[in-house]
Order: sequence, then structure tokens, then C-alpha cells
Amino acid sequence: IPQESVVDMSPVESFRTPSKEELRELREQPTDPQEEQEIIDRIEEVYFSSDSFDMVQYELEKLPPDLNLLELEEYRDKLKRQQAAVSKRVADLILEKQPSYVKELERVTSLQTNLQLAAVICTNARRQLHSAKEGFTEASLGLLANQRRRQLLTGLLKSLRTIKTLQRTDVRLSEMLEEEDYPGAIQLCLECQKAASTFKHYNCISELNSKLQDTLEQIEEQLDVALSKTCKHFDVSHYTKVQLAYKLLGKTQTAMDQLHMHFTQAIHNTVFQVVLGYVELCAGNADTKFQKMQYKDLCTHITADSYIPCLTDLCKALWEVMLSYHLTMQWHDEHYKEEEATPGADDSSAEGSDESTVDRSYVKKKLEHGLTRIWQDVQLKVKAYLLGTDVSNFKYDDFIVVLDVISRLMQVGEEFCGSKSEVLQESIRRQSVNYFKNYHRTRLEELRMFLENETWELCPVKYNFSIAQLHEFKFMGQCRSPSVSPSRQPESTETVELSLFEQYLQGGNPFEMQIDNKEEETEDVLASNGYESDELEKSVYQDYDSDSDVPEELKQDYVDEQTGDAPVKSVSRETLRSRKRSDYNLNRANAPILTNTTLNVIRLVGKYMQMMNILKPIAFDVIHCVSQLFDYYLYAVYTFFGRNDMYESSGLGLISSRLRTTLSRIQESLIDVEAGGENAGPHASPEERKEKVPSPHLSQLVVLTASDTLYGLAERVVATESLVFLAEQFEFLHLHLDTMMPSAKKPFLQQFYSQTVSTASELRKPIYWIVAAKAIDYEQMLLLMAGVKWDIKEIMSQHNIYVDVLLKEFEKFNQRLGDVSKIVRIPLPVSNVLWEHCIRLANRTLVEGYANVKKCSNEGRALMQLDFQQFLMKLEKLTDLRPIPDKEFVETYIKAYYLTENDMEQFIKNHREYSMKQLTNLVNVCLGSHINKKARQKLLAAIDDIDRPKR
Repeated sequence: IPQESVVDMSPVESFRTPSKEELRELREQPTDPQEEQEIIDRIEEVYFSSDSFDMVQYELEKLPPDLNLLELEEYRDKLKRQQAAVSKRVADLILEKQPSYVKELERVTSLQTNLQLAAVICTNARRQLHSAKEGFTEASLGLLANQRRRQLLTGLLKSLRTIKTLQRTDVRLSEMLEEEDYPGAIQLCLECQKAASTFKHYNCISELNSKLQDTLEQIEEQLDVALSKTCKHFDVSHYTKVQLAYKLLGKTQTAMDQLHMHFTQAIHNTVFQVVLGYVELCAGNADTKFQKMQYKDLCTHITADSYIPCLTDLCKALWEVMLSYHLTMQWHDEHYKEEEATPGADDSSAEGSDESTVDRSYVKKKLEHGLTRIWQDVQLKVKAYLLGTDVSNFKYDDFIVVLDVISRLMQVGEEFCGSKSEVLQESIRRQSVNYFKNYHRTRLEELRMFLENETWELCPVKYNFSIAQLHEFKFMGQCRSPSVSPSRQPESTETVELSLFEQYLQGGNPFEMQIDNKEEETEDVLASNGYESDELEKSVYQDYDSDSDVPEELKQDYVDEQTGDAPVKSVSRETLRSRKRSDYNLNRANAPILTNTTLNVIRLVGKYMQMMNILKPIAFDVIHCVSQLFDYYLYAVYTFFGRNDMYESSGLGLISSRLRTTLSRIQESLIDVEAGGENAGPHASPEERKEKVPSPHLSQLVVLTASDTLYGLAERVVATESLVFLAEQFEFLHLHLDTMMPSAKKPFLQQFYSQTVSTASELRKPIYWIVAAKAIDYEQMLLLMAGVKWDIKEIMSQHNIYVDVLLKEFEKFNQRLGDVSKIVRIPLPVSNVLWEHCIRLANRTLVEGYANVKKCSNEGRALMQLDFQQFLMKLEKLTDLRPIPDKEFVETYIKAYYLTENDMEQFIKNHREYSMKQLTNLVNVCLGSHINKKARQKLLAAIDDIDRPKR
């Protein structure tokens, strides 16, 4: 059955090409297209579902359970029609596409042929290629491959060698660090890091890179240590390497911050180690408790013996640190100048130049700011040390060394950063005030003890003695002494301008000079037996007129002695020759007259001035104390040799109002009258008494009552002239003291000199007056004059016996004066004062004797004049003193006898120097000769009027 044959066809077979007969048959069947389309449309969709559809199975399953043949046949016919319609449609389509199909089939056939040809060609080609491969390619390309591999391996070997070098870099870096070649080490490290980044694709290199980073950090640490070393011992090459290394790292500013931190640390460590060393040395045990102490507490454990050595070492160590900082600044200044002179090798780019400028500016500001910061640290460390020990009981020389060391340190500070060192000044001022009060009190007590044990014997010094020879005044010769003006030492100005940093740049230490100075402080001022040698003694007499060897200061002193007040610039040969005429000037070669106590006072003044020179802030306190030394010496000399109640009655004005004021001031301000047993004035408070000293008492070994020694004239001369010499030395030091004195306090110094120092020579009058009053027996002369008859009637040609007796007294006095001059030189002013006093007392005794006369004639008055002229004539041979003192006092009194009533009245009013008794006697003696009783009453009334204000 056709239907069955169609159904049985396989899916491939169903698409076979229909035969010609079938096609024809299909075409011959009458068709209606519309009908045909309807038949196709009525075909169930399931038939078009898929190729694997089993239509037979489908149709069989559709059969009803009860089969009806007619229905089956109808259904079969329906299916046959549907099949025929489909077949016809397929046949039409096949016929329609037949030419294309044929044509495509031809192409397939042609393609099959071409493929077979290609297969043959490929087979041949493969065969030929195999031959070529065996014959040429394997050999030639093998060579090329080997060459390429060789190139790769060469590059690899180079890389491996670089890696090997990198691996071994740490050894070289270590060597460079040991050699302190920090710039080289950093340069190498940076290059290695750069190279390592090129080979970072190797595993081993990544580890090496981290290792190099660690090494670089290690180099920075070592660089930091190297930087810290420059704080104590600056080395130019070493510091240059360090700075270059930091520049390579790009950490110039960091380096400067680190440097300042190291300097601060260096100061702390240095001072701590120095003080700790001394503390442990003094403690003598291995106790570690000191190690854990704070620096301030450690300073309190320094003993008095180790205080100065420790202070000196402390300053030496701090000097090293400051010198290093100074040299660091100097290095940067020079380095920047060089950079400015040779611009831009490193700073080729504008950005690099800007960065360098910023670094430079930062470093400069940091260094300048660091100056004051470092000096402040130094001050605080030294302050803690200074205040850690109580120095009030130190020996003077030790304390002066402390002051000198601190003064030198302050000088260093001023040169270092222009600082006035307020911290140090305040510290040393506190210690100095504390020390000085204690010291001055002790020295005044010592001075009292010296004065009370002083026998007032001459201390033999060389004829050219000057206070500058005493080591206490050596400081005045140093260039930093303010008393030396630039005009006085023009040749030394260059050394003054040279700073300490310049002086000790190459080595040494400004604090080493202290000990050297102490060792050099030797002096030779004492003469052997009053002379330097026998030759000198001879030359003194042989060449007395020569003043070529006399120092200017001593020439000045001589003139002061001669005039008593105002000094003259130079000494003429005539003056020296006039001295030679004096019997009392040759002995001891005009050497200064002074005692051991004087010398001690001068030394003490030198010590005080040293302290003042070093310590300006307490200058006034020191000068005030210096004035007290002089005051006390002057008061002692006056108390021992010049105090006498007879001055007022003498009428000679021996004590000037200025001297009296000075003595009163000294007694009120300095003398502890309660301790001396004198009940003068109100009771002083304990604080005021603490500042005062008891009045001194003359040593019992000094005898002032023996007539053969002229009542202690030698001791009086030594005492008084030593005071005058002391005053001259004070005058010599005036300029220096004035320079030291604060401006506000200068009036005190001026007053001290004008009211006290200048009065020293005025003490000669009251002191020598006592000798003059006792050396000649004036009472005997009055008795002899009382026995003379003055109402004679004829003019006498022979003088009275009392004149000869008086002249013998003067000769005896002259002889004793010569004896005393063998013990101590009697300067011309002293002999003049003595002679003046004696002559004045003699003249006043004459007037007093003439005033005792009851009756007197004109011839008697003439005899008085004869006696007096005889006395003057003989007296002028005994003394060089001109004019004769009080000569007019006697002559005027004698001549007043001849005055008329009116002239007598005027005479009484004008001549107040005569006493009431002398004037009354004059009037009474004249009564009867040329004055009547009425006139007498009038004149006596006039005398009474003069006396009334006095009462």
C-alpha cells in the first residue's frame, strides 16, 4: 500500500527524490488549489511536531475500542487525501527547485574532486617538509635557538652577578661604617636600593630590599651617634662627613634638631659625670646610690676640699661643649659662604635650589636660637652647683678662685651669645653677699686684734715698694681690669680684642690658667735689714740727688708728705736737696713708713678689690667695707696717739671741723661703744651691734710716757705716717674704685675721699702736739720768766737767762729727734709739724709769761723784744722751718704796750687770739704810764664784752 510504504520509510528515506512516474502521476491528478490547501490545513498539528513522530502508533492508538469498517474506511480515505495533498505539494516544490538542486550537486561533486587533489598536495608537501626538516631546519634553527638562549643566559648571569654583589654589599657597608665613611655608605646603600628595584621580580631580591632598608636605618642610627660625638670634640672632617651624609638622606633639618638635642644631653651628662666622679671619690665607697640621684641633690654632696677642682673641671668640660657649638656654627658659616661663592653644582634645578635655601635658613635660625638655649642650660647647671654648697666659710683665696672661675665663665657666656649671665650673676651675688658679710666681720675682728697687738715698729720694705708688687693687686695688671684705660696700654689692644674662642681655638682651656696664676703669685717686697744690699745702702748716700730710680707713684707720695694736702705732679731736684738738708731724712733711703698691720690692711683692700673686680653687682657693698677698713685704722691711730683733752685749751685749732666730723661719724657708725665700756649714746639694736667693732686698745708694750724716747715719737711716727701712706695708696686706687662703683653710688665714694682719706695727714697735728707739749719744759720757763724784773729804768744789752734755758731745751729736743731718726725715718713734714708745735707752744708760753708781769716799763718791753729776737736768731740755726710760726703773735703782744687808749680798744676787738687774762694784764700793766683809770675801766669793759658770747 502506498501509504504503508510511505509510513515505513525512514526519516532519511522520506526525503528521497520522487521518481518521474510518481511525479507524473501526482501531476495528473486533478487538483483544486483551494481545496488542496484546506485538506493540508485540516492535518493535525502533531504530524508536524518532530521527525521522530511515529504516526502509525499514533493512529492505531486513536482507534476506538469498537471498530466500524465504514468509519475506518472513511477515515482512511481522509488520510489518503491528506497524504496525496501533501505529496503533491512536496512534488511541486521539488520540481520547482530541481535546477538549483542539480547545480548544487555538481558543485559538491567538484568540491569533492578538489578535496581529493588537496589531500594529494598535502601529502606531497608533508613528505617534502619532513625532508626539509631533516635536512635544513633542525640544524639552522637549532643554532638560532642556541644563540638566543645564550643571550638570555648572559643577561641572567649579569643579573646574578649584580644580585651576588648586592648580597655582599652589607660587608662593604660595615667596612665603610667602621671607617666612618657615612656619605659613601649611604650613597652605596641608595644605589643598591635603586638596583634592587630593577631586579625586584626575583624572590631573593625582595628579601634583600628589606635588608637594605634595615641597613639604611642602622646607618642613620650610627650617624646619630657620630653626630653626638661632635658635641664634645668637634672635628671638621668628621662633621663634614656627617653633614654630607644627612644631606644625601635629605634630612638636613632633622640633623639640626638632633644636634641640639645631643648638645643638651651632652651638657647634662658631662656635668653629672664630673660631679659624680668627685662625689664618689670623696665618699670613698662603691655605693651606687649617687648614680640614681638628681644632679641638684648630687651637688650638695661635694666637699669643701673638692669644690674648686670640681668647679674648674665642670667649667672645662662645659667649655669643650660650648667650643664645639661655636665651631659648629663657624663650620656652617664658612660652608654657606663657599656655597654662595660657587653656586649650584648640587642645586642644578630651581626646586633643589629652593629646598637648599630653606634648609640653610632653618639651620641658621636653629643655630642662633640654640646659642641662648645652650648657655641657659650651662648657667642652670653651674647655678645648681654653686648653690649646692655653703661657701661662707671658705678661705679668701679659695673664694676668689671661685669668683674668678665664674667671672671667666660669664666672659665666655658674653662672647658665646652676648648674654649678661643674669642667672650666674644672681647665684654668685647671693653666695658673695653671704660670704662677704661673714668675711668682712672676721677681718674687722682680725684688724682689731692686729691693732691691739701692734707695737708700731717699722716694717722694712724695699725703697721702691709699690702695692702693685703685692700679689693681691696682680689682677690690676690684667687686660680685663677696668682700671686700665686703653690710652695707658695702646700696644695691648689687639690682645684685648682677641676673644677666648679665638685664643683657645687650637687647644688649651681658659679655665686652666687659675692654677698657673696661683703658682706664679710670688712677691718680694721686704728688704733685708731695711736695705736690698750694702751696695744700695752706699748708693743711697752717695747718689741721693738722683731720682731716676724713684717710681712715679712714690714721687707722688713724697710730694703728698711734703705739702700735707694737695699733691703736685712731680718732684724737683731742689725739693730733694732741701730734704737732704734735714737731719732726719737720710735714714732708710726714703722707704715707705708702714707697719705689718698697714701691710695687712693694704692686702685686705687688694683682696676686697679682687672680689669687686670679679663681682660687679656687690661693688658698692665691697667699697663700703673697704672704707670701713680705712675708717677703723684711722680711728685706732687717733685713739692710740691723738686723743687728748688739752687740745681745746691750747687754742691752736689742732683738730679741724672736718676731722672732728669724720671721727664722730666713725664712732657712731662703726665703733661698738657698749662693748668698749663707753656709755656714749643710746643702746644699739643687736643687728646694728653685729655690724660694729669694739674700740681697739693700745698694746701695753707701747710706752708713750718715756721722755728719752720723746714720748713714743718713733711709734707715733710709724703709726701716723703709715696712715698717711695708706691714704696715699687709697688715692692711687681712687680711679680704679671709681670705675667699679655704680653711678648712683659714686657720691658716697667722693665723700669718703674728700671727708676721710684726705684727713689722714691732718692727724699729724694732734698726735705730734702731745710730743711737742711734753718734750720741752714750758713750766720751768714760766717760773724763770716770773723771776725777771721788767720795770727797769735803763735799756739792757744782755738778754735774760730764760732764753738760753729755752734754747737748750730746743737743742736737747733736736738731739732726741736725731736719736729717734736712727730708729725710724722722720719725714720732712713730720719734723716740720714737730718744730712748728714746739715753737708755737714756746711762743705762747712767752706771751703767757709776759702776761704774768705785774709791772713793766718801756725799757722792760724793750728787754722783752731783745729776749725774743735772741730766741729767734738762735732758733733759726736749729731748724729750717720758715717762717717761724706765731712770731707775730709774740711781737704784736709786746708792741701792744705802746698803744694809745683808742688804738688799744681797737686792738682788743681785733685780736681775739689772746686770752682774757693776757688782754686784762696788758691793760693793767699800761695803767699809770699812758692809760688812766677811766680808760682802764672802758678797756676792761670791752674785754668783758668780747668774753660774754663765749660764756
